[in-house]
Amino acid sequence: MLNTLKLSVASLAFILLAGCASVPMESTDKDRELKAFPAPAADQAGLYIYRDSFFGKSLKKSLYLDGKLLAETANRTYIYTPLSPGKHTLETESEFGNNALILNAEAGKNHYVRQSLRLGAFVAGASLAEVSDIEGRNAVLASQLLRIQTPAPAN
Repeated sequence: MLNTLKLSVASLAFILLAGCASVPMESTDKDRELKAFPAPAADQAGLYIYRDSFFGKSLKKSLYLDGKLLAETANRTYIYTPLSPGKHTLETESEFGNNALILNAEAGKNHYVRQSLRLGAFVAGASLAEVSDIEGRNAVLASQLLRIQTPAPAN
């Protein structure tokens, strides 16, 4: 029992202290442009999703928008995507399946969503929450822009 406990503590320490996960990044010019927080077109909404959890820095977590893969995130990263107004389902990979957030995108407005990781039974769990403009902008300014992944067409 003591050896199992030691192994569990060592595994947790490794997860907490390991280096950052490697993910594809966008150019610094694009990052700078989006950190000016331009208003989306009048017939669209903007969506910033960021991850700033200390826990699980070495882990990548998948993000989905309306069932399609957007990106795999790492700590201190964000993505931006324009959206059509209306309801959209955001999902993040978690321990026992995906956790979802329904977002009602408003035309002409930027929305900010935080992806956070937490300790799980076997791997890190993840959740999504919409946050205020101020909280979202501050977190995005402290993050780097990820390249959105384009999923392969289904056969």
